[in-house]
Amino acid sequence: MNISYYGIFLFSVFISSVSQIILKKSANIKYENPIREYLNIRVIVAYSIFLLSSFVTIYAYKFVPLSIGPVLESAGYIFVTVLGYIFLKERVGKKKLLGLACILCGIVVSNL
Repeated sequence: MNISYYGIFLFSVFISSVSQIILKKSANIKYENPIREYLNIRVIVAYSIFLLSSFVTIYAYKFVPLSIGPVLESAGYIFVTVLGYIFLKERVGKKKLLGLACILCGIVVSNL
C-alpha cells in the first residue's frame, strides 16, 4: 500500500471539484441561445477536466482499496466548499458547516 496513490486519488477529487466550479461559473452567464449555453469553452473545458479526473480515479483505484475510495471522495465536499468560497464568493454558514460535518462523519462511521 503506497501512500502516493492516495495523493493521486485526492488530486483526482480536487480536479473534479475544479470542474464543478467552472460549470457553476458558466451557469451564471446569460447566453444568447440554449446551444451556446452547452457548447462554450467553459463547459467543454469543465467536462474535459472531469473526464481526466475519471481516468485518474480509475488509475488510483488499482492501488487504493475500494473501501477507502468513498472516504477519499468525500474530500470533494470540502474542496467544492472552499473553492466556492474563494471563486464564487459563496457564504459558508453554520448550516453548511454542520452539513459537511454530518456527511463526513457518516462516511467515516460507515467505513469503520
